[in-house]
Amino acid sequence: MNIHRKPLRLSNIMLATLGLVLSGTVWSTYAEQKNGQELSYTPHVQLGINAVREEDLFWDLAGSFARSANYDPNKDWLELYVKPGIRFGQQFTDYHMYGNVSVVASATAGTDAYETGDTGRLTLEEAYVGFKTADDTGLAWDISAGARELKLGSGMLIANGATSGFERGALKLGPRKAWERAVIIKGTVDTVSTTVFYLDPNELDSNNTDTQLAGLDIRMPFASEGSMFGFTYGHVLQSGSPYPKAAPAGIGPPSIIENGRDNLSFINHYGLTDVYTDKQYKVFSQWDVAYQWNSDIDLDAWGGRIKLGTTLLEQPWQPTLVYSYQTFSGDDPNTDDLERFDPLYYEGSPSSWSTGSKSSMVFINSNVQSHQLTLTLKPSEKHIINLRAAHIRVNELKSPVQFGQASRLDFADGLSTVVTGVADEHLADDYFIEYTYVMSPTTFITMGLSLSEPGDGITKAVGLEGPSWSGGFVNLVMFLQ
Repeated sequence: MNIHRKPLRLSNIMLATLGLVLSGTVWSTYAEQKNGQELSYTPHVQLGINAVREEDLFWDLAGSFARSANYDPNKDWLELYVKPGIRFGQQFTDYHMYGNVSVVASATAGTDAYETGDTGRLTLEEAYVGFKTADDTGLAWDISAGARELKLGSGMLIANGATSGFERGALKLGPRKAWERAVIIKGTVDTVSTTVFYLDPNELDSNNTDTQLAGLDIRMPFASEGSMFGFTYGHVLQSGSPYPKAAPAGIGPPSIIENGRDNLSFINHYGLTDVYTDKQYKVFSQWDVAYQWNSDIDLDAWGGRIKLGTTLLEQPWQPTLVYSYQTFSGDDPNTDDLERFDPLYYEGSPSSWSTGSKSSMVFINSNVQSHQLTLTLKPSEKHIINLRAAHIRVNELKSPVQFGQASRLDFADGLSTVVTGVADEHLADDYFIEYTYVMSPTTFITMGLSLSEPGDGITKAVGLEGPSWSGGFVNLVMFLQ
């Protein structure tokens, strides 16, 4: 079922780096002949270290469903990474040429939540070249090709172009973001931008689905300053990623549709705006809605989110309270069609599109819904506190609520890849407190404690009251250039 690529060798990275440097030299020589300007280089490096402790991982489901796996639900591990690189650019008379090359060296010491540890990899991150141009009519072009980052809209479907964790290490830090191959053509007229894209994600060698997709994004301002809305259309050109389908009436294990993602099409509308603003407070909203279809497998699926928040501008610590509701369709076991939503390459941090904090390690954004509250406090510019709570439910009973762990098709040592369904809608309640100390504009220390209480959907499946799943972490991240 898995499609493997040859591992990325250090020699490939060196050749890519050499090629970009040579390209820069050619640009520099040409520029000196044309307008005397020199090629500029800016080295940069990002690094992070994260210590993690987890107890009763996954509510100790392995103790009920996979005793033979001898999975230890109590774990602690250390993650670290370093991401050095160099940006370069050249200003010509009518346009600007630019590029970037960087690598990621990451590792995990100890055994992480997915039973992988004492491992790491050196991989190419970004390696692209591009140029920007503009003229007096207000039309501007930005065209690039290579390995680079791209996030569309709020990151509901297109954001995280690379996979971390497993043999690459640094599961929770997730230092990789860039697509392995990308062609991005962006045209801007006044304040309206149109982006045409081709993307090939940077997947694990051990779990490469060979997915490629292309599409179009249009973004424009809306109402007040800082507000915007947009539309993204995308189509999966090829993919080996399988889909689960609920058993008839939900009785029995799900079937697997090979290459289910192949030929998937999707459209996503997104936006944000300030509803009301004065000196004392502001009220803001954000929304997303997506629809997916695939005639090859009779798929019709949907998902979306609405956010409503307020910031008390003149109160101590400037509290911001945000409520969000997000929901993603699941496969109806009483139909022949497939209604499972595919979250594709969403941005999965707690501040973005994760469903819950801990639960997001189990339930991807398919056949789940959640009510989430976030309270942010800023005692000073250097101290930020986030309090998060999430109530997580299933959309379709007796239908798969999870497929793959962390974008992976298989779990560890025999644990099930598919939860075939639950008989109660309540999955879990998650609580998370996070504190960030801003040491400097480029250095951050973050600490967090989290707790997940299993809902009746989990406890009834197990047949007993499962334990609470708790954990904590402390990390340091630095950006230097």
